[in-house]
Amino acid sequence: MHTVFQSYALFPHLTVAENIAYPLRIAKVPRETIAPQVTEALKMFQIEGLGDRRPSQLSGGQQQRVALARALINRPKVLLLDEPLSALDAKIREEVRQELRELQRQTNLTFIYVTHDQEEAMALSDRIAVMHNGQVRQIGTPTEIYDRPTSLFVAQFIGKANLLSGTVTRSDADATWIQLGGMEIKAIALHSSPQSAAPSP
Repeated sequence: MHTVFQSYALFPHLTVAENIAYPLRIAKVPRETIAPQVTEALKMFQIEGLGDRRPSQLSGGQQQRVALARALINRPKVLLLDEPLSALDAKIREEVRQELRELQRQTNLTFIYVTHDQEEAMALSDRIAVMHNGQVRQIGTPTEIYDRPTSLFVAQFIGKANLLSGTVTRSDADATWIQLGGMEIKAIALHSSPQSAAPSP
């Protein structure tokens, strides 16, 4: 498993090429095979021509691409990304976000992506785990999380929601009846997600 940090964590005294090659050197990969792999990584992340520069000579987006290249050069089974885009401005963040999504599809590696940005989570993820106070509140696909939140916290956290307060008057295996103002509504149980319910007139 490799990690991509929020603050890039590049070695300032090494060049871009040396930063990317570092995991291979640590793994004692033969020297003659390192250079071609670094060249391929530079090309993959569209930073060819920057191999001789130091991290301080790069933009934030370029530094993050170097960090990604370094993390992926020896093909880990799992890549942990700890808020990797939070230090970038909005335009660069969106560009790198799309590149990450495409990279995951190309490499077919497991990415575990930590973020406080709901839009980012919805755009990048195949599955989302919503956490609160150190506990997992719900796990599901972006569609499941958005359409069928299992708690008030998840509903408010994952997107804009219309919330109505009512009183449960009766319930059976298939539905629950809720008194809401001057009317009663019927909430149908969704069998694919037993903890959630969809209101119906």
